Amino acid sequence: VQLQASGGGLVQAGGSLRLSCAASGGTFSTYLMAWFRQTPGQEREFVAVIARRGGNTVYADSVKGRFSISRDNAKNMVFLQMNNLKSEDTGVYSCAAGSMNWGSVRFHDMYYYWGQGTQVTVSS
Repeated sequence: VQLQASGGGLVQAGGSLRLSCAASGGTFSTYLMAWFRQTPGQEREFVAVIARRGGNTVYADSVKGRFSISRDNAKNMVFLQMNNLKSEDTGVYSCAAGSMNWGSVRFHDMYYYWGQGTQVTVSS
């Protein structure tokens, strides 16, 4: 599965961005889809995950209530709507696909496929 993330950019604190991730080369609907972010010198940080059919989602506490993950299985796309952005949301955001059990969705090393990442910079 190939993943291509897009939609990052520079935004002021309090603003919004919508990230997109396009998948190809596999059966998209069979994968859990997640977003992670990373800043220089830091481990990849879990942001959000969505179940195969979109019924269940999990968010990091730091983004709960501000971010929303969704997917469109007909278009092989997953999205991350980010509202009320804060400077600490700055990082490279990557989408990932995996098939692990739901209890392991926060662990980046459980995911099989990764997109190249898109930079999000929030200025304060």
